[in-house]
Amino acid sequence: MTNRERENATLNFQRADRGAVEETFYPWTLTTQRYKGEGIPAELCDGARDITNDLVGNKANQAEKYFPEAWGEGVMAYEQYLGFDPVRRIHFVLPFRRFEEKVLEETPAHVIKQDIFGRHMIRKAGSDLDIVCKPTVTCPEDWEALKAHADRELELYFSDEAIDQAYAHLKEGHDRGDYSIRLNLEGFFWVPRELLGDEAHLFAFYEDPELLHDMAEYICRVYEAKLMRVIRLLQPDVVYFMEDLSGKNGPLISGAFFDEFVGAYYKRLIPLFKAAGVQNVIVDTDGEFSKIIPNFMAAGVDGFLPMDVNAGMDIVAVRRQFPTLKFIGGFNKLMIQEGKEAIDAEFARILPVVRGGGYIVGNDHQVPPSAPLELYQYYIQRLKEVMAQSGADL
Repeated sequence: MTNRERENATLNFQRADRGAVEETFYPWTLTTQRYKGEGIPAELCDGARDITNDLVGNKANQAEKYFPEAWGEGVMAYEQYLGFDPVRRIHFVLPFRRFEEKVLEETPAHVIKQDIFGRHMIRKAGSDLDIVCKPTVTCPEDWEALKAHADRELELYFSDEAIDQAYAHLKEGHDRGDYSIRLNLEGFFWVPRELLGDEAHLFAFYEDPELLHDMAEYICRVYEAKLMRVIRLLQPDVVYFMEDLSGKNGPLISGAFFDEFVGAYYKRLIPLFKAAGVQNVIVDTDGEFSKIIPNFMAAGVDGFLPMDVNAGMDIVAVRRQFPTLKFIGGFNKLMIQEGKEAIDAEFARILPVVRGGGYIVGNDHQVPPSAPLELYQYYIQRLKEVMAQSGADL
């Protein structure tokens, strides 16, 4: 059985020789730098970079600006060294989500910079914290200007030839089953929140719904026109949307707002993904989102990651209520630093879901730098043992 076949069998409630052994997200840079000092070869730790490190000011390689995939090779090498199955992580970036980083104003009291997302960030003297002082979009006119910028970027960088050049070299190894492909996208709640800022975004559902719909419509058209070439070329095994539309106390929007402003656009895209060979459409949202799981499912979503334990997501209870949902994540990352007994207890807690299939165990976010390498290696050893029971109850 190939790595790709094993991942799909694990997520699709099928028995396999064993379950897929994977991590939920690419590693946290602070964690890899700790592990470099604890024995992992420096070139592997330095190669497992955060994606933004490959995008900032990268004028020489516009393909990586909008079609980042090269960074995923270093992440996969790092994960394989640790004993994980090979997962090739790729992104497709919207044409209005990357800007040149530059200083806009510098005084003895502060520095204001434009970041890669187009926001104006202020850092006051004596501080190492950047704070948003002007979001990317402050009014409908800003959005119209941003769309015009995006239209130009589409013409310059999103040709079929450019897309093929960025991603086609992954096809042979993927078709052979050497690795699975996990494609990351920005979703229809995530993008307006990033452009407008948290508070303005939530007010816009009441005060400017037309703006939110126009943003979603533009995103959807880009995905339909450009992303689908990537989907048809590679047939990624997991496509996941970043949304983060919940907090510890529940969803930030109602089910009705979800259906209108998010779910309606999933309903347009997900059938296209499925027709092109995608088996698993997953949503990445932190927080406690149980109340709107039925809305996600009605929109065509197959499952979720990372199932944030400390925000109240109990993967055992959710599976009991929604037996067909698929999961990636669900292991309380904070238990690793607590020692072997805590790791064993956490695996015991989630084992019923593992045995039921449809579940790739991983940490419920990036492993923090507070987790020693020795204990992370113990976690991986136990993960392999637990995933040998994947689907045992099917």
